[in-house]
Amino acid sequence: MRTIRLHDTRAKALRPLQPREPGRVGIYACGPTVYSRVHVGNARPFVVFSLLARFLRHEGLQATLVINITDVNDKIYAAAAAAGRPSAELAREMADRYIADTDALGLGRPNVEPRAAEAVPAMIEHIAVLIERGHAYAAGGDVHFRVRSDRDYGTLSHRRVDEMDQGEGVEGAELKQDPLDFALWKATKPGEDTSWESPWGPGRPGWHIECSAMAEQELGIPLDIHGGGSDLIFPHHENEAAQTRAARGHELAAIWMHNGMLVRGAGEKMAKSVGNIAPLHEVVERYGAEEVITYLISGHYRQPLLFSDEALEEARRRVARIREALHTSTEPGESPPDMRHHRDAFFDALADDFNTPTALASLAEWVREANRREGRVGHDDALEMLHVLGLEGLATRTAAGADNEADALRQRRDAARAGRDFALADQLRDELAALGWEVRDGPDGSELIPLS
Repeated sequence: MRTIRLHDTRAKALRPLQPREPGRVGIYACGPTVYSRVHVGNARPFVVFSLLARFLRHEGLQATLVINITDVNDKIYAAAAAAGRPSAELAREMADRYIADTDALGLGRPNVEPRAAEAVPAMIEHIAVLIERGHAYAAGGDVHFRVRSDRDYGTLSHRRVDEMDQGEGVEGAELKQDPLDFALWKATKPGEDTSWESPWGPGRPGWHIECSAMAEQELGIPLDIHGGGSDLIFPHHENEAAQTRAARGHELAAIWMHNGMLVRGAGEKMAKSVGNIAPLHEVVERYGAEEVITYLISGHYRQPLLFSDEALEEARRRVARIREALHTSTEPGESPPDMRHHRDAFFDALADDFNTPTALASLAEWVREANRREGRVGHDDALEMLHVLGLEGLATRTAAGADNEADALRQRRDAARAGRDFALADQLRDELAALGWEVRDGPDGSELIPLS
């Protein structure tokens, strides 16, 4: 197996992956807070860590991927109140829509998708231990973490403690012993319709304790890899790390991986709070699943990624070149020996901090060489590379001879069906028929059949 090195945010350096259990690796990535439909920026960590798990499995490791769903949060209460709906009902609906929207990418599901509402007993136990050890205190039905009790606080985000603002505003400020402290448990407030009983009174967990408890419950500690967006480094991941150190005496994770944000033209982060989002289901319906995946891995995962029509059109062209090569110049079987170096370079790039842009370049070189050769060449190496990138559908789901326009319509229809937009799916089926194609659905996806 290759030596796999990943960038650790705490160390600010590449570190070799050394699983806690030989042959097994656990990955915990922070998922969405489900108060509205997810946008394409939310899909970047889903894609990055889903593909990382695929790569690790390719390398012979038994990888377990856990991506949580945050269904207890202030944002959910606020959105539900604004809509005049029960918060639990809104959270369930948006969680279902998140699953449907990410299903449309065709990457499958994480091994485990815990929901915060189902893990509250574990959170209460964790908080009780923190109080017992003097790292937390109850006040007025709330419980707060003593930030200054953790000597290593700030080592993940590389910030000085005195310069940190938890972003909790004035809520509960009068109950804090120190403005730097953050909430572990929040007492039920007027108008909130969901709560749990606890030793400190009815309430709900704070955001940070949710992931600490769910990660430990699903994978044990220390985690091999903890992932998420770079916007979560502080305060969310810093607080997760502090809670686990204080309660368990262990670091939460051996390696902390963080993906960069999607940004608009002016460098503004794509975020619901800013109002500059592009809903994932709309982007997939417009461009296709493989195109969206290719776009999301076109830049190194640690760097910001520009969101634009031009970037997605370039991804569409890349996908078309790969599809065309697989259908016109290749056939099942081993690649010629003198083309194997492209495959080796591809996997070496992924072993070096999961460098997907360099891996894509190696795949493109394989495609160019296949196109230059006279006669057909075996495409097994290409299929192996495509599978790790979640792009195997380029070879298996398109009828030979289908043009790019027809296949793009097929993918949009798949996305519409996954999002339960059956009216749009029927419309796209009719458009395909007008182009001379019948679309058939099967257990492995849809397929285009020429109309006789």
